[in-house]
Amino acid sequence: MAHHTAPSGDRSDAPVIVVLDGPAGTGKSTVSREIATRLGLSFLDTGAMYRAMTYWLLQNGVDVDDAEAVANASAKPVILSGTDADGPTITVDGVDVSGPIRGPEVTAAVSAVSAVPEVRTRLVDLQRGSAAAAPRGIVAEGRDMGTVVFPEADLKVFLTASATTRATRRAAQLGVADPAGVAAILADIERRDAADSGRATSPLAKADDAIEVDTSEMDPEEVIGHILGLVRQRARTVRA
Repeated sequence: MAHHTAPSGDRSDAPVIVVLDGPAGTGKSTVSREIATRLGLSFLDTGAMYRAMTYWLLQNGVDVDDAEAVANASAKPVILSGTDADGPTITVDGVDVSGPIRGPEVTAAVSAVSAVPEVRTRLVDLQRGSAAAAPRGIVAEGRDMGTVVFPEADLKVFLTASATTRATRRAAQLGVADPAGVAAILADIERRDAADSGRATSPLAKADDAIEVDTSEMDPEEVIGHILGLVRQRARTVRA
């Protein structure tokens, strides 16, 4: 962090940007939202934006496996992500889609949609706009926050956990108890990991200056406490 005496590059009074990246099921949403609440910062769930785009495409009969069709349609939906950590919202064309975007059809299609460069370009612009409008700063979570969207973030955290741990957590979230159901969730997580890490545009990757936090053996409160400690060290304008 620059000293107050620094010239134009001084960020001491700039809004704070904290980013959490990582694969599905690492607890990014829960942890990011709670950190934003405790620090009085805005909160951005970028995954919800990709899900909202995917939902709109499916609802409007666009073949999500046809990259050209997805690219051509990507400018059409009006996607608005509310950044209040106490009650984040996501709307498409003025309609609240926070429930429908979590369904299995969207979950199965979102990686394909996210891989289309035109989709990422559009949503990255929206994400940066949300940060620019956040008075004190923002906690943003996703797949490419530290590498692409906010490369100058004050703190970059890369959350990891074993695929088995993540599948167990997701199953508990969804109320799935039978072994076959858990196995299906694990297979889906491994499929999404491969798709997200392997795509050509903005793949899931740990930024060189990100701090990796393995949450496999940590509960959410332990993860939150650890990251708040990192914020105190890294972002002087925030008093966690």
